Amino acid sequence: MKKILLLLVFGFGPWVISRAQDSTEVKEEEQTQKFTRATFNSTRIINMQSIEIGSPGGLQFMISHHFGYFWNKDLAPKGSGKRLQQNLAHLFGFNAGIAHTYLSFDYSPTTWSNVGIAATGRAVFEGWAKLKIIRQQTGAKNIPVSIGWYSLANIYTGLNEDDEFVNNRWSFMHQLLIARKFSKKFSLQLMPTLIHFNVVPYGINNSNMVWSLGLGAKYKATSKINITMEYARQFNMYENLVSKNGSIINYSPNLLSAGVEINTGGHQFQFYIGSTTDASNIDQLARNNSWIKDGHFALGFTLNRSLSLKKDKE
Repeated sequence: MKKILLLLVFGFGPWVISRAQDSTEVKEEEQTQKFTRATFNSTRIINMQSIEIGSPGGLQFMISHHFGYFWNKDLAPKGSGKRLQQNLAHLFGFNAGIAHTYLSFDYSPTTWSNVGIAATGRAVFEGWAKLKIIRQQTGAKNIPVSIGWYSLANIYTGLNEDDEFVNNRWSFMHQLLIARKFSKKFSLQLMPTLIHFNVVPYGINNSNMVWSLGLGAKYKATSKINITMEYARQFNMYENLVSKNGSIINYSPNLLSAGVEINTGGHQFQFYIGSTTDASNIDQLARNNSWIKDGHFALGFTLNRSLSLKKDKE
C-alpha cells in the first residue's frame, strides 16, 4: 500500500506542479495589459486626423491634392450635348485647373505626442499638436476606446489691405478623437469639433464659434488595402451669413468622403473622392462650398512617407 501511495505521489506530483504553474501563468497573462494597435493605418483617416501617432523619433512628410469636381454640371447647359464633352476635357476634375495642395511635416517625440506644420495653399499656414490621452486595452484594466486631442492654429499670410490687425488673420480648431477598434477589420472614430474665428462674419446672431461632429471608419479589405470613410455635420454658422459687400453667403454643412488606402511598405497611398475641394480642415468643416445635393464631389489623393530620426542603439 505504501509503495502504491509513493508511486501516486511521485507520478502525479510533477503533473500537479505543472498544472499549478500553468494556472499561475494564465493569471499573470490575464493581468498583463494588451494595448490595441493599428486602430487606423495612418495618422489621417482621409481629411481628418486619426487617433494614430507615429513612432517615437519619426518624421512624416505628407502631400495631399484636392482636384476639381468629378462631374461638374455647371460646365455646360443641360441638354446642350456639351456637358459630357466639357467634363471629358476637364478629365473629371484632374485637368480643371484646380489643385488645392496640402504639404505637411510632423514629428512624434514620444508614443503619445505629435507636432506638425503645413502649407495649405493660398498663403495659409497651419501648426498643430496632437496627444493620445488613453489607449484602448484589455487585461487588469479594461478600456474600450482610445481618446486623443488635436489642436490646430491657422493663419493667412497674404496681402490683405482690409486687415488692420494681424490678430484678424488667425483661426483655431480643437478636436476630441474617440476611437475604437471593434475587430481586426473594422475601426470607428468620433470627432466632436470646435472651430474659432477671430473675426466674426457679418449678420444677426453670428458667432466666433463653429461646432461640428465627425465620424470616420476603416475596413481592412486585405493585408495591404483599407476602405476608409468620413462624414461630418456642421451645426451652426452656415446659413445666411453676410459678406462685406452685403451679399448673402451659405455654406454646405455636410462633408462626405470615401477612399482606398494602400500600404506599399515604405509609403502610404490613398485615393479618395469627397464633397470638398479645400485642403484645410477649417475650410472643410466651416466654409465648405461643395454641395452634395448638386453632385459636387472631387477626386484627390494623399501620399505619406515616414523616416526615423532616432538613433539605433549599438
